[in-house]
Amino acid sequence: MALFQGRRDPANNRIPPGQHQVYDWPVLSYGPTPRIETKDWQLNVDGLVETPLTFSWDELLSLPQAEWKTDIHCVTRWSKLDTVWQGVWLDDILAASGIKPEAKFLLAGCYGGYTTNLPLDEVLGQQAMIAHTFDGKPLPVEHGGPARLLVPHLYFWKSAKWVNRLTLLEDNEPGFWEVNGYHMHGDPWREERYS
Repeated sequence: MALFQGRRDPANNRIPPGQHQVYDWPVLSYGPTPRIETKDWQLNVDGLVETPLTFSWDELLSLPQAEWKTDIHCVTRWSKLDTVWQGVWLDDILAASGIKPEAKFLLAGCYGGYTTNLPLDEVLGQQAMIAHTFDGKPLPVEHGGPARLLVPHLYFWKSAKWVNRLTLLEDNEPGFWEVNGYHMHGDPWREERYS
């Protein structure tokens, strides 16, 4: 529980407590930026699935594509409203592998070694996607291109850049920032910033 919580902006009920609206898109990363060509990009789905799969870039693009207009909120206290993304719902990717009944969590892995954890019930039901396009253009590398996880109802560190692995787990395994003091869940409306 946070000892000091931010106030909500009474002029905009779409901005969580302690956040402020930005119109640019700040670039925040830990470590060097991986530069992956689409011809070399892969997404592995493993762990508690019936059939582990590896998707190439072309295979990702052959899946049903969706557009999503949504707000995003960074733990560093900025919010960007009405962002427009294109990509593939996680539902379609995980359904292709078959989710085992004991799977309760997802650990996302990335080029560069970053990981983050998510409850499985918070990435299904069109709550998360593998996004490859932002505002009608290929996702810039500094923002996670060629593809990133997008889970906008949680703080943006959960929307892992340069995603390349989705591992389904029975137990909640902390990722990089969670091991380093960030909250295991990360709900911006409850200011779940730190553990």
